[in-house]
Amino acid sequence: MFFTLPGYEGLYFQGVAQNLKSEAFGFEAQKYNDKMIVVAPQLSDWRETSANQTIALAEYFLDAYNIDREKVYSNGYSGGGETMSLVMGKRPELFTAYLHVSSQWDGDLEALAESETPVYIFIGENDEYYGSEPSKQAYEKLTGIYRSKGLSESEISRLVTLDVKPHSYFTDRGVGNEHGGGGLAAYDEAVMGWLFSK
Repeated sequence: MFFTLPGYEGLYFQGVAQNLKSEAFGFEAQKYNDKMIVVAPQLSDWRETSANQTIALAEYFLDAYNIDREKVYSNGYSGGGETMSLVMGKRPELFTAYLHVSSQWDGDLEALAESETPVYIFIGENDEYYGSEPSKQAYEKLTGIYRSKGLSESEISRLVTLDVKPHSYFTDRGVGNEHGGGGLAAYDEAVMGWLFSK
């Protein structure tokens, strides 16, 4: 199962299925496993309400369908990343791995570290909305927690990846805006391949 939480264009008030029209994560995910259930909700907000609704939805699907609990993935893009980081700070054990795209981390990193759920953080160096510093700070804090737990550097690198893309990553692909260009992660086999290899 794959949960994909959208950015601004995918919020509920944008209209039915706007998240699917503006982001390709759900469609591209099916190339990695065509038997995967894709869950693409339109969020109510980017805070606690949507985080709690996402948890309830994940629990429902896990109870109602025959899903391999060792293959439950998620991504959050922009504001959806803020929401999914809250989910990962509340119920990280629900997910096998998480892809955090063009966002900032708002959730509880201690709870995430306790579960040792792998996380890939993707951000443009000069992301116009968040900048890359919040992602770098979350990475440093999370890796610091793992070091204090006694994990080796190789163990930590298996659990946390920080991928800060230079501006050329976006312009070489015909995109001038780094924040909006975060959607390119859906088409990047190195990024999506990491997620679905866990």
